[in-house]
Amino acid sequence: MKMFLISDNIDTQTGMRLAGIESVVVHERQEFKEALEKTVADPEIGIVLIVEGLGRKYPDIISDKKVELRRPLIVEIPDRHGTGRRPDFITAYVNEAIGLKL
Repeated sequence: MKMFLISDNIDTQTGMRLAGIESVVVHERQEFKEALEKTVADPEIGIVLIVEGLGRKYPDIISDKKVELRRPLIVEIPDRHGTGRRPDFITAYVNEAIGLKL
């Protein structure tokens, strides 16, 4: 199972390539939609990483794919500009998921 990154900047792409993750850089809505369609159609890809900037720009496209498909897993990740989430996001997520205060 492979991971694939869809990014809007070269810096994130370069970092992920150093980790062995293939990627594509897109800037326009149609480019993003086509890249996502092509990526989810590949049976080798199990996880699609999308930078949060694209997630904020095109939430409708991502939501449609998440509802429509069981596989691959689509995950939004922070990019070089940081995250749009609060600093304790992971702790809060775990607390909510398992019902324990960490």
